[in-house]
Amino acid sequence: MELIAEHKCFDGMVGSYRHHARSTRCEMDFMVFTPPQAMDGPVPALTYLAGLTCTPETFATKAGAFAMAAKLGLMLIMPDTSPRGSHVPDEEDAWDFGKGAGFYLNATEEPWRENYQMETYITEELYDLIQTSLPVIAEKQGIFGHSMGGHGALTLYLKNQDKYKSVSAFAPIVSPCQCPWGHKALGQYLGQDQKAWGQYDACHLMEQLGDATSRAEILIDQGMGDAFLKEQLHPHLFEQACAKVKQKLTLRRHEDYDHGYYFIQSFMDDHLKHHAGILKA
Repeated sequence: MELIAEHKCFDGMVGSYRHHARSTRCEMDFMVFTPPQAMDGPVPALTYLAGLTCTPETFATKAGAFAMAAKLGLMLIMPDTSPRGSHVPDEEDAWDFGKGAGFYLNATEEPWRENYQMETYITEELYDLIQTSLPVIAEKQGIFGHSMGGHGALTLYLKNQDKYKSVSAFAPIVSPCQCPWGHKALGQYLGQDQKAWGQYDACHLMEQLGDATSRAEILIDQGMGDAFLKEQLHPHLFEQACAKVKQKLTLRRHEDYDHGYYFIQSFMDDHLKHHAGILKA
């Protein structure tokens, strides 16, 4: 991987990286915050999955996460949301599909199948690259995200608990099978057979777990002033799915907060502490 830029921050370092990804068949950018504790040895790591229209820089510049990550000794991995490049197919008139909207899945339909393999990219290729290139404790990693990235964090965690030991989300799309964003994305990436969609629906995956009483607690924050809450997000559905299998869940509803990064900043420290408490236990 190639280091593009590096900046000191809270006695740690923020690095911008680029590499050629086999899974997405294009150059992929990602950012890393390395806390000062990594000077003395490997540290726990969190992968953050951003939402629709975002890039790796969105979280880095807007989330206000680095001070607490430095205090807790957590590395933060910030990948892109989707493949990019002149040869990568896109929907130029659609902000919620195509580039910037990869939905962290492996597409099976043309023309998306060749490049839009974001599940494999995040959970295998980038995951392995981080292990071999950065001072990370392999068995102490978590994942979290926002909106589309919250969907990604929940689904990838539920399918890869051998790799990710903790999870949280801000305003996640918990059931793309039951919202317009999900129908648009899953229908085009995966085809119209909705039986294939369940593997990318956190509610469906949670209900398949069986007794989940021994699993780590999940943290979700949701703003009640979120313009997307009623039509797209449906956190109560995930709450119901968790109750069915006795999954420990803290779902916090916050009056007046919207969908943006001012909301995320307000509760970021809580999420980092949530992950640190699990990963350092």
